Amino acid sequence: MQKTIFVVDDSATNLTMAEIALEKNFRVITASSAAKMFVILKRILPDIILLDIEMPEMNGFDAMTQLKADPKTSKIPVVFLSAMDDTSIKTKCEEMGALGLITKPFILSDLLKLIESNI
Repeated sequence: MQKTIFVVDDSATNLTMAEIALEKNFRVITASSAAKMFVILKRILPDIILLDIEMPEMNGFDAMTQLKADPKTSKIPVVFLSAMDDTSIKTKCEEMGALGLITKPFILSDLLKLIESNI
């Protein structure tokens, strides 16, 4: 059975690129906002979430806090996606319990390695 990945990003281009890159190996569900992700989470629990940090309304860090606060979603592994490649951002991601930070545009082999070693 295919593993399910949520990709959450406010950029339609990034969602499409991630879906094309991952759909050969995984069931990919995309959401253009954290709010939409939480609606989908009521019906489907993924094996891993790829979560953009910089989004309007609710950023990735706020979404992660909400994920960790709910016993139903607190154990879902999260990988942050960001155009920012900053040591303080990486540290915050680790402190929040994320598996890591993948810098956009991402290198597919690096992303797949991180996903496959954690689900």
